[in-house]
Amino acid sequence: MNYETYSPSADLASFVKCYWTLEGLVDNATQKQRVLPDGCIELFFILGDDVRRFVSETEFVIQPRSMVLGQITEPYYIQPTGQVNCFAVRFYPYGFANFVQTPIVNLANTETPIELLFGHETAAFISKQIINAANTQQRIALIEAFLLERINDSATRNRIVESTIEALLLANGSKAINAILKNDLSRRRKLERLFTRQIGISPKQLGKVIRLQAVLKTLLSRQSDDLIQIAYDHDYYDQAHFIKDFKELTGTSPGRFLADDTMALSTLLYSGG
Repeated sequence: MNYETYSPSADLASFVKCYWTLEGLVDNATQKQRVLPDGCIELFFILGDDVRRFVSETEFVIQPRSMVLGQITEPYYIQPTGQVNCFAVRFYPYGFANFVQTPIVNLANTETPIELLFGHETAAFISKQIINAANTQQRIALIEAFLLERINDSATRNRIVESTIEALLLANGSKAINAILKNDLSRRRKLERLFTRQIGISPKQLGKVIRLQAVLKTLLSRQSDDLIQIAYDHDYYDQAHFIKDFKELTGTSPGRFLADDTMALSTLLYSGG
């Protein structure tokens, strides 16, 4: 698989983390791949063959070819069916809320066809443009023009939300929300409401996901194989707390993560940013 990331323009850099592409060829014998929470929302275009998402051990649905992947709070499985070719926009946690009227919590743990967010005519038009584009650079230019036309009033960007996320990212998710808010319970209640509307998950849940991503980068870079030290470095209460959170968000243990064949795709994506 060939995975590439691209930076957004200055006009969208506050909202878009990156654009990315994934290309390769698989066959129907390819093992299911586990998708993990990463705290981001993605606008996704499937340009190659269909991709299955499993809803049980054996049952699956075909993913929409133009969709938004909302915040996820637990792992799920996908399986490409042949030629892999996709183009995606990865938004910062607060980024996508600036382009739609739909409450972001409605997008959580699901794929939403973009016609439900932008209307059938608009969705069909941008999808056709992306499919027919000559290369990735042209797709980026097209999607940037599309997003800039749809950006909401700047009031959507709430400073308490952004500053909380910045603090979580700076601390790799290990700082308690009450500590960030200096134990102000009224601000905590307001923040919970804003996160539900603009992020799709709670501040605490986002902190857990950000901390997981920091742990994954440590594991994937082989900086350390000492799981006790990794738990300590990322401010988990103890080893049991570390393993519990890791299993909740990945479906496997830290010790088995690197050897798990279903993690091959996630390993590629999360080691590359």
